[in-house]
Amino acid sequence: MIAIYPGSFDPITLGHLDIITRGTRLCDRVIVAVLRNPNKVPLFTVQQRMDQISHATRHLDNVEVDSFEGLTVTYAQMRGATALLRGLRAVSDFEMELQMAHTNKTLFDQIETIFLATSNEYSFLSSSVVKEVAKFGGPIDHLVPQHVALDIYKCYAKNHPA
Repeated sequence: MIAIYPGSFDPITLGHLDIITRGTRLCDRVIVAVLRNPNKVPLFTVQQRMDQISHATRHLDNVEVDSFEGLTVTYAQMRGATALLRGLRAVSDFEMELQMAHTNKTLFDQIETIFLATSNEYSFLSSSVVKEVAKFGGPIDHLVPQHVALDIYKCYAKNHPA
């Protein structure tokens, strides 16, 4: 089974990596698909995010990193995927994700959504939280892979003496 794990990954967090790693045990192949959203102003370019994810997942043989724009189900059909991988942190995530899963099913009836509950240690974690902490000079080394933390610190260099 090929699964798509879609998202903005701006930046990729240890929570994302947890979902990717666990997804690789369930699926033959996991395609981490970075969404190109023209309505958002990301911290990193699509290519930078793809490079960060590739570096963080290089030890996982059945992970591919790609980017897409438009509907996730259209991309999934194009890639021959039959599953979407989604992480759930809280009940509020579930409500939105369930609605999206039902919508995706109406658009492509061959797609299934696999929900993985986030591991406890990452239940609070989001890319937004990482950027907020870094923006105000807080440490993020325990929230993202080390190479990503260094990239983020460079973006907010005026807030970090190191």
